[in-house]
Amino acid sequence: MKTDASSARVLPTFNPEVFKAFFEALEQPAALCDARLTLLASNPAFELLCGVRQAPGRNLSELLSAATFTVPPDGSSTDVEVAYGVGQSMTLTLSRRGETVAVIARNLAPTSTGGVHAAASRALTDPARAEQALLELGRQVASATSEEQLVAVVTQGIQGLFPGRYFCLRIVDGRSFALTSLYADGRLRDGARDLLVFKRSAAAKTQLCTAALPKERVRVTDEEVPLLFHGSVRSICAPLVASGELFGVINVEYPQGMSADLVADDRLLVQLANQVAVGVRNAKLIDELTFVRKYLEELLENANALILVTNRERQVLVFNQKLVTLTGLNREEVLGRDLLEFVPETERLRLMRVLTSALRGENATNVETRLLGKSGQEVRVSFSTSSVVNSAGGDVEGVIAIGQDLTQVRELERRVIQAEKLSSLGQLAASVAHEINNPMTAVAGYADSLLQNIRMKPGQEAEQQKLKKILENSQRILRFTRDLVSYSRPHDKPEPTDLHGTLDLAVSFCDHLLVQHGVTVERKFEVVPQVCVIRSNLVQVFVNLITNACHAMEPGGRVVMSTAVVGGEVNVRIADSGTGIEPEHLSRIFEPFFTTKPDGKGSGLGLSIVQSIVEHHGGEISVESTRGNGTAFLIRLPVPER
Repeated sequence: MKTDASSARVLPTFNPEVFKAFFEALEQPAALCDARLTLLASNPAFELLCGVRQAPGRNLSELLSAATFTVPPDGSSTDVEVAYGVGQSMTLTLSRRGETVAVIARNLAPTSTGGVHAAASRALTDPARAEQALLELGRQVASATSEEQLVAVVTQGIQGLFPGRYFCLRIVDGRSFALTSLYADGRLRDGARDLLVFKRSAAAKTQLCTAALPKERVRVTDEEVPLLFHGSVRSICAPLVASGELFGVINVEYPQGMSADLVADDRLLVQLANQVAVGVRNAKLIDELTFVRKYLEELLENANALILVTNRERQVLVFNQKLVTLTGLNREEVLGRDLLEFVPETERLRLMRVLTSALRGENATNVETRLLGKSGQEVRVSFSTSSVVNSAGGDVEGVIAIGQDLTQVRELERRVIQAEKLSSLGQLAASVAHEINNPMTAVAGYADSLLQNIRMKPGQEAEQQKLKKILENSQRILRFTRDLVSYSRPHDKPEPTDLHGTLDLAVSFCDHLLVQHGVTVERKFEVVPQVCVIRSNLVQVFVNLITNACHAMEPGGRVVMSTAVVGGEVNVRIADSGTGIEPEHLSRIFEPFFTTKPDGKGSGLGLSIVQSIVEHHGGEISVESTRGNGTAFLIRLPVPER
């Protein structure tokens, strides 16, 4: 006890040790002051909040210079808003009892671990709490699956472990050292963001080899690290190093008036940086693996080859777009099902042996098989198989088959064979036609002569019919040999030709056929220039098309011939009102020897010759037909240059 001379009252002597246990138990910053707000005692959280250690005897206004304090009357309390850190504030409640003022901090911002800044600040003074905070932060870092998520976790952790400080987290690419992420809590100085600077001693602590670091992006120094933030006076930093690879730097800086144990802070920052570096490396590996996986998926999906993958149970795991297009099957219809379900029964046993061999590690090449498409149609394919091996244990997990569509290849082979046949036929026709034409010309001539003589004699009608049949069939054989020769012989020299006159000539050649079938011809001619063609060949084209039209119509049918100039070409359109062509036959009507006429009614060479003649003149021929609505052939011929 002591006596206050001015008041003659006896006041108790204040002993800070009495309140030590009480202060240690408080999570939030707390302190005791006298009536003049001189600090008598404080807990560690309050000391870290003020940035000083063991500050009894200093005034509260001096410790927290950003605030103005008024001592409350005895027995009452007052709240004071105090700014601290960077853009943060809190409320200090001052409660007075006699000559003693209790100070309690309230409304602190939450930290990443769910406590308050004071609780996190206290971790700096308590090794056990620091270890626990780092452990919790490490778990959050380990669970981050992307660099963006990692940055969010780490910045919250730094705010909790180093309250009131400025800090900057920079993450770079491990190969190019280009900046990939940056978070700064404070106002950076100009040009401070791109160059990574840290001490050589920090590199040694993390076992980082500095010889290979690019000097234009990374600088290792023995001096103090340059300050990054406006208003800071001191700094600590730690590089982010994992497995000898640099992934960035964490800088922590102290504003004017804040004091702290730099040695303890630096030790804590190094521990934090080690955890963050491992997290950054893992996040980048995840990003890289995700990118590679997506790239491979896109590569398989859009490859210009047939690609499918099965597991050991033959269940389809990959069925790329090329296969979807070829078979018409949706991916949902195929994935997870047995591959043999999409193979004809006759092919299943052979394909099963190929898959079994691949599972034993025996690869196969050019395995031809057939796949069943959407509507049951079969497509012929060729595959090369390879085992899918587990990289960890070396076990075969499935089979990958890469192949090509043989449908077009086989069709080309068929056409080549057909072309060789036609070439041989053309050579044969040139030599045989003469031998056929000579006797058949004699037969036709004598039959015509006999027919003319017998017409003069009455009662010979039966004999006349026989001679007519002999003459008709002879002429039919002569026409057939003429078509063969036209198909194989070289063409004459083209010359300017009147197209309308050529069409009229072709109609005159078909007069008997038009009358026989009761077909009328309608002309819709526009003014068109002359075309440079071999007139006799073009007449043959029009005669063939008019003849086919007559055969496709019932009596009363109509053939419409029209001409026009379209896009620098002369168009000739010959349309009929006949029965039309079946859709499945449209793609084959220009094939040699393909015909839909009954046996004995057509050779199948007519339209092949037509196409050959038109293309020889630099033109094109196409067909449009709807079953029951007639057929139209469109011939496009080039206009000769003047």
